[in-house]
Amino acid sequence: MKIAILVEGSTEKFFKTKLCDFLKNYLNQQMPRLKFFKYDSPIPKQDKLKRIVENLLTGKASYDAVIALTDVYTGKQDFRDAADAKAQMMKWVDNNPQFYPHTALHDFEAWLLSYWSTIQALAKHNRSAPSGSPETVNHQKPPSYHIKEIFKLGGRQDYDKTIHSQKILEKNDLMLAIQACPELKAFVNRIISLCDESKKIN
Repeated sequence: MKIAILVEGSTEKFFKTKLCDFLKNYLNQQMPRLKFFKYDSPIPKQDKLKRIVENLLTGKASYDAVIALTDVYTGKQDFRDAADAKAQMMKWVDNNPQFYPHTALHDFEAWLLSYWSTIQALAKHNRSAPSGSPETVNHQKPPSYHIKEIFKLGGRQDYDKTIHSQKILEKNDLMLAIQACPELKAFVNRIISLCDESKKIN
């Protein structure tokens, strides 16, 4: 099984390794070949997305599936919510059955909020975690804002997405975030189900 995964630039740097390590342990011999395609801006839209998907599925590499992982919060209010983002992406690719749209709510840092005690330790501040489940943090104050804010309160260093996200993920079990974040679980389960439906995470 060969799966192409379209991601936004900063996500790929520190999430790919953690995800692949988790899947290798979970799927064992059924681990797919994953290829991440990084974009330094939001994932392409409309006809450009359609061309990319069709090229990946029918071109020389001939992937079995293409998964797109986009933030809902892009800074431009491109999408109302996760359902709208996924519906628009499916429309752009003409409902290609080998394309699977997924989202981070509202940005990648939502998945890091599950590890608030680690964030507190790195920021050197004991501010409480934002209330509610991580993926309910919204456009008005996206998850990345909360992490930047606690680092400012700590006063020793600014939050650096690449450096600190990697440190947060290194110290923790991805399953904790998967169980706390339905959109992350859906994304991970998509990869698992393409390889072995019986191993999906409940």
